[in-house]
Amino acid sequence: MEESKIFEILDTWNFWTREQYVGVQRKKYLDVIRPFLKTNQAVALTGVRRSGKSTIMVQLAKELIDSKVDPKNILIINLEDYRWEECSLSLLEQIYGVYLKKVNKSRPFYFFLDEIHRVPSWERFVRTLIDKKEAKIILSDSNTHIMSRELGTLLTGRHVEITVFPPSFEEFLEFRGLHISSEIEAVGKKLDIKKLIDEAMAYGFFPEVLLTDDEAVKKKIIVEYLESIITRDVAERHRIKEKEKLRSLTRFYLTSSSSPISFNKLKEPLHLPLRTIERFSYYLEEAYVLAFLKRFSYKVKEQEKSPRKVYSIDLGLMNAYGFYFMENKSRIMENFVFLELIKKGKEIYYWKNVGQEEVDFVVKEGIKVVQLIQVCFNIQEEKTKQREIKALIKASKELRCSRLLIITSDHEGEEKVEWFGDQAIIKYIPLWKWLLEK
Repeated sequence: MEESKIFEILDTWNFWTREQYVGVQRKKYLDVIRPFLKTNQAVALTGVRRSGKSTIMVQLAKELIDSKVDPKNILIINLEDYRWEECSLSLLEQIYGVYLKKVNKSRPFYFFLDEIHRVPSWERFVRTLIDKKEAKIILSDSNTHIMSRELGTLLTGRHVEITVFPPSFEEFLEFRGLHISSEIEAVGKKLDIKKLIDEAMAYGFFPEVLLTDDEAVKKKIIVEYLESIITRDVAERHRIKEKEKLRSLTRFYLTSSSSPISFNKLKEPLHLPLRTIERFSYYLEEAYVLAFLKRFSYKVKEQEKSPRKVYSIDLGLMNAYGFYFMENKSRIMENFVFLELIKKGKEIYYWKNVGQEEVDFVVKEGIKVVQLIQVCFNIQEEKTKQREIKALIKASKELRCSRLLIITSDHEGEEKVEWFGDQAIIKYIPLWKWLLEK
C-alpha cells in the first residue's frame, strides 16, 4: 500500500492536524484505564459492537493531549476503515513504519488499535512492542473469548482486559444532561427519571440510540446493529453458512429474555441439532449479544448441569423483534436489573430449589452471599407478592442471607414477614430509586 495513502487514512483518525469527536465522556472507564497506562501492560477493551469502545479510546487520547502529551506521540489505527486494502500483519508493520518515518520517532508512544481482530497474528506484533517498551498499547475488540484466547497465548501477564458495556442508567442521565446530586433532587425529578426508564426499556442504551430523538431512527439503528453483530461478529468470524438458523436462535433467545434455557429442549421447536445450538449459543455469548446466568449452588457439578437464564446484553436488542409490550414489562424490568448489576461488576446467580421456588438474583462477594433480589413489576397482586416473599424467605434460610430486596415498578417500604416460623425483613424499592443508588 502506498505511503501517502496510509498517511492519509491515519490522519483522518488522529489529532495531528485536526480535532476528533469525543462524544459524552465515559468517566467510569477512563478512571479504570488510566492507572494501567503507567505500567507495561496492554489494555484490552472488549464488549458488544457499538457499545462505545472506539469513543472511549478517542476520549483517552484527548485526555492525554490535555495533560500535555504531544498529539504526534499518539497513534490511533481504526482497522474497520474500509480504505485499508487488506488487514494483515505486513500492513500493520507498514503502517507502523510510516508513522515512525512521517510523524514521530520518540519512544514510548501511545498506540491505539481499534478492532484488532481484523489483523491475523496481531498478538506477535503487540508483544514485540511491549517487550521492547516501545509503546503503551490500548486494544479493542468486539469478541471476548477470541481476544482472551489470543492474549492468553502470547501476552500472559502483559495485559488487562476491561469489558465495555453500553451506558448504565447513571450514564444515560449524563447523556441527557440530567444531574441528580441528592435524594431530594431525585424525588423532584421523579417523573423525568421514570420517563427515561420507559425510553430505556423500549430502546436500550447504545450511545448512538441515546443521542437520537426520532423513534423510527432508533428502531432502525438497533435492527442494523443486531444484523451487523450476527453477520460480522458471529457468522463471518466462525464461517457459518446457516445464517437463517443462527438468526432463528438469536430471535428465540432475545424474545425469551429473563427465562431459564435448556439447550436440549430447544432441538425440536427450533429444528436444530444439539451441537449446533450449543455452538451458536457460545458464539452469541462471546459476541456479547446475550449472557447466560448460572443457577447458584455450592456444588460446581450441580451448577453446571442446571438450566441457565438468558438475558439480552441490551434492552434495545430484545425489542428488535417487537418484544416490547405491556405483558413483557416484568421480564424487561428483570433484564434491566441484570444489566445494571453486571455493569456495576457484581457477581450474580439465580436461585431455585426442588420446589421450583425462584429468586431472580443472588449477589455474592467472595464466598458470601450478601443480597437476594426479586424483580416484580406489579407487587400489588397478593398472589404474586406471596410467591415472591415465599421464595425469598426460603433462599434466605438456605443461603444465610438477611438482606432481602424486592425491586418494584413504584412500591416502596419495608415489611416484617413470617413463613412457617421463619421471619425476615423485606425491603421494597421502586426501580427508579434503585437505579440511582450508588
